[in-house]
Amino acid sequence: MIQTEPQIEPQTAPQAVPQAAAQKTPLLGMTPEELKGVAAEVGMPAYAAKQMAQWLYQKGVASIDEMTNLSKPARERLSERYEIGRMAPLAEQHSKDGTAKYLFPTREGGRVETVFIPDDDRGTICVSCQVGCKMACRFCATGQQGFQGQLSTADILNQIYSLPERDRLTNIVFMGQGEPMDNLDAVLRTTQLLMADYGWAWSPRRITVSTVGLRKGLKRFLDESPCHLAISLHNPFPEERAAIIPAERSYSLTEMLDLLRQYDWTGQRRLSFEYTVFGGLNDSNRHARELVRLLQGLECRVNMIRWHRIAPLPASPMGGDGASGRQEETQVPPRGDLEGGLSFHEANETRMAAFRDYLTHRGIRCTIRASRGQDIDAACGLLNTKTPRSAQRDARPFENPSRGEGSIYFTR
Repeated sequence: MIQTEPQIEPQTAPQAVPQAAAQKTPLLGMTPEELKGVAAEVGMPAYAAKQMAQWLYQKGVASIDEMTNLSKPARERLSERYEIGRMAPLAEQHSKDGTAKYLFPTREGGRVETVFIPDDDRGTICVSCQVGCKMACRFCATGQQGFQGQLSTADILNQIYSLPERDRLTNIVFMGQGEPMDNLDAVLRTTQLLMADYGWAWSPRRITVSTVGLRKGLKRFLDESPCHLAISLHNPFPEERAAIIPAERSYSLTEMLDLLRQYDWTGQRRLSFEYTVFGGLNDSNRHARELVRLLQGLECRVNMIRWHRIAPLPASPMGGDGASGRQEETQVPPRGDLEGGLSFHEANETRMAAFRDYLTHRGIRCTIRASRGQDIDAACGLLNTKTPRSAQRDARPFENPSRGEGSIYFTR
C-alpha cells in the first residue's frame, strides 16, 4: 500500500550558484528533520525546526525576518547562512482567456516558464522541472530549446509559493518545461512536501505528474508516489510515435503499458494519456482502432489536445530570442522506417469530435481539452526560455511588486 506521506530522502549539499543570492542556502525544500540540523548549526533549540517549517510551508513567508516567533538574534544568525529561497517572477503575461504565464529565475542562473490556469472554482498551476528538456519531441517548443539544467526542489517550490495566484490554487500539474522522470528526486521531494502535514497537506489527487516514459524513473514513481500519472502518448504505433518522440526508441509504449497494467488504477490514483492531435497524421480511423486495442481493459482516460503551431526558433516577449513570427507548419525530419518528412497541421474540429466519440463508445473515456493561453504562448507545447546568457536578468529575493498597466509586466 502506498503511503500518502512517503519518507523524504535527505537533500544533497546545494551546488554553488553564480549570483548574489547563491552565497546562502535556501530553506525552502527542507524537511523538519533537516531544519533541526539548521537550528542546531545556528544555536537554536530543536523545536525551532517546527516553527521554521510552519513559516516556510504553511504561512509562505518570503524572508527570515518574518519568522517573528524566533528571537531577533536567532534570525540574524540564521540569515548569515540561509535564506528562504523565494524569488519573484521576472516577467508575466496575461491571456484574454484569463491564463497567466510567469518567467521565474532559477538558482543556477536559468529561467523557466510557469502557467496559471483559472477555471471557475479551480485554479491549476503548470510547473516546470527543468530548464529546457532532453526529450527533443518534434512538436514541442521546449524540445527545440534543448536541455540547459535541472531545477532544485527550491526552484520548483518557488514557482508555486511565489505565484501571485497562490491562494487560488486547487491543482498542480507537472506539465511545464522538462521531463519529470529525468529529475525525479526533486519532483518526488516537491510532491511529498506538498502532501506532508507540515506543508499544505494536499491530497495526491490534486497533483498530476506527466511523462513521455523513462524506464529509469517510471517504475520508481509508480512505487513511491500516490499522485496521478499522465503519459504523453500522441501516437499508438511505435514507429510513428518514435518519429515525433525519440524517447520511444529507448522505452517503448508497449513496455510502458505492460508496466502500467501491473498497478491498480481503480482507486484514487488516476492514469491518463495525453494525445496531441495532428491533422492527417494521427487522427485516422486506424489510429483510433489501435488506441482502443492498446488501452482496452486498462482503467484510464485519454485527453485529446489540439496541436499548437510553434515557431522554428523561440520568440517570446518573456525574453526569448529568434524569429518573431509563426510559420504555417513545422517540418519534422524523417526518422526510422518513415519515409519523407512529416508536416504538422492543425486538426479538424469535426474529426477530433468523431475520434473522441469512437473511443468513448468503445469504453475508453475521452475528452477534448480546452486550449488555454495560446495567445501568450502558454498552451501545451509552447513553453520556451532559450535566450543568450548575456540577456538573462539576475535573480533576486522575492518582493511583492505592484502591478503596472498592460498585459505584460517586467520587474525592475
